[in-house]
Amino acid sequence: MVSNHALSPETELVPLSALRPADSPRLAGEDAAHVLMLAEIDVPLPAIVVHRATMRIIDGMHRFHAAHLRGDDEIEVRFFDGGARDAFILAVRLNAAHGLPLTQADRAAAAARIIDSHPQWSDRLIASASGLSHRTIAGIRRNSTGSSARSNARTGRDGRVRPLNAAEGRMLAFRVMTERPEASLREIAEVAGIAVSTARDVRERVRLGQDPVPRKLRGDTGGEIGPADGGGESRVPSDEIGAVLDRLKRDPSLRFTDVGRTLLRLLDATQVVSTDGWMRVVGGIPPHCTETLAQVARACAESWLYFAREIETRGRESA
Repeated sequence: MVSNHALSPETELVPLSALRPADSPRLAGEDAAHVLMLAEIDVPLPAIVVHRATMRIIDGMHRFHAAHLRGDDEIEVRFFDGGARDAFILAVRLNAAHGLPLTQADRAAAAARIIDSHPQWSDRLIASASGLSHRTIAGIRRNSTGSSARSNARTGRDGRVRPLNAAEGRMLAFRVMTERPEASLREIAEVAGIAVSTARDVRERVRLGQDPVPRKLRGDTGGEIGPADGGGESRVPSDEIGAVLDRLKRDPSLRFTDVGRTLLRLLDATQVVSTDGWMRVVGGIPPHCTETLAQVARACAESWLYFAREIETRGRESA
């Protein structure tokens, strides 16, 4: 967001000749009648806002022309010390808030430009700058031809970065929990860009052996599913697991490295068990251990599915 600290609270008298025309959000330029009206007002006009780096006027072109008509040599200025893109956003924000109102076309064109320069901004944040509704911003974004208008995250009006896809945020939180089990909910939420309450829900779902992404959110994941579900990925048929493991054990890149040997031992210890085999095991489990063992089994399954997704991603990136 445009920082208020970049706008000087103090004013300075600056020669009119030192100033440059605005990068204005007004498509039709300045209104001559409004300039004349300001020139005839017999009171000091508010200070204009100027981008210090370029000396371009950010807000106050009508007042600038009115000062010329009055025959003034100087004008009161507040300086903005941010970047050029942020200077334009400030111009939109200030012009939308006071003075001669921006037209709907002015606001829409300005919003399209902000979407292109700040694609990570949320629809509501851009709406607050342009004076349009967030639904209008969403429509402008959909119609944007620039590839930069598409981003995986959005910065909201509170300055927090949130995933564009709620499912992605939950999956990122799950990965943080897996890699850093000691992390607090606040830390997880900050890394994943989700609310603390959402991070708490993800942790509870994982504790219960459930998918960290509720079924109603999976339609946005582009085919990715949560770790407890297990469907949708490519998999080896159960009756071929033994043969596949034998081939992996003969692979020199696995046999002769520490990581490879460790992985082969883990795979060998967790081979797929048939339904009948599991039923024989289930029949011998004491009742007081069932809940704990179920939680441990789900945690192991989630850990393996996380590993599967990570190596699939690594494989796609290196292809």
